[in-house]
Amino acid sequence: MENISVAELHKLGENITLIDVRENDEVAEVRIPFATVIPLSEFADRMDEVPDEGAYIMCHAGGRSARTVDFLARYGKHATNVDGGISQWEAEGFPVERG
Repeated sequence: MENISVAELHKLGENITLIDVRENDEVAEVRIPFATVIPLSEFADRMDEVPDEGAYIMCHAGGRSARTVDFLARYGKHATNVDGGISQWEAEGFPVERG
């Protein structure tokens, strides 16, 4: 599985496909403004929204996103797990929205 740190992800800028697989109640608390939200509970039905060129997958800390990356690989889709998730992103001081 391919992984990326939040610092490396931040350097890529906003012109990437970042998918947040946290549930809606989690996203309502804190989120990355440019991330697309596809909750894990809906992912199997919405995986066609993942672009063929790949995406970066994020959750709270990295566990659910790692499972999602594995799931996508089984279907021939490329994705990269974001180590540390949004909790690490926020801890490193990168921009988030709240509420």
